Parts: sequence; C-alpha cells; structure tokens
Amino acid sequence: MKKKILVVIANYYESISDGLLNSTKEALKVPFDLIYVPGIFEIPVTIAKNIKKYDGFIALGCVIKGETPHFDFISRASIDGIMKLSIENKKPIGNGIITCLNKEQALLRRKKGREAATALLSVLDSVKTLAE
Repeated sequence: MKKKILVVIANYYESISDGLLNSTKEALKVPFDLIYVPGIFEIPVTIAKNIKKYDGFIALGCVIKGETPHFDFISRASIDGIMKLSIENKKPIGNGIITCLNKEQALLRRKKGREAATALLSVLDSVKTLAE
C-alpha cells in the first residue's frame, strides 16, 4: 500500500528552508504533499490538523539563536509538540528542524531534510514489514 506523506516547512529563513526541502526531495523519491508555514512554532498545529489524512510527516525549518531566550522557548515547544503528536497518534514524524547558533551553522546543516526523510521512510517501512 502506498503511504501518504506530508512535508510541513517553515519558510522564515527562505534560503535555509529551500536547502532543507531540496535534500528532503532527494531522499524521499516518492510523491508527497507540501504545506508552508511562517515559522517552526506553526508546524505542530499544522500536522495536528492533518494527522488523520497522512501516514507520515516531515517537519522542516530553522531557528537561529538571538540575544533573548525566545530561541529556547520556540525550539522546545515545537519539538515537544511534534514528539507528542507522533506518540499520541502513533504516526512517524521526521524531524528536520535545525536549531543553530548562527546563520553559518544553519547553512551547513541544510541537508538535515535528507536525514528526516530517510528516518521517516525507515519507520514507515518497518511498520509495513511488521504488519505483513
């Protein structure tokens, strides 16, 4: 059975988001739907709204640390929200959200989408294998 995948991408840092998405596409090699959101904080609610429509999800985005604790709050809330959704709904969510201290680090990590896609596909395949 073909699995339905949704990629939710925060495009606050467009050049970084583009790299994350491109590396995701390289690894997925299967059709997927795509939703853009303004920032990573909006990713969990977007996945929640679509949780019953898809078999798996990939969350993509970037947070860069500034001079206030905002980075810590947004990062923690988003990652915790994604993990909670995954566990409660028993659906895999590949985490391609990068948290960096500066833009240079973020640019070096744009391939993280590939890792998130590979992890998602691995989990979806293991679920299929066990169910067969």
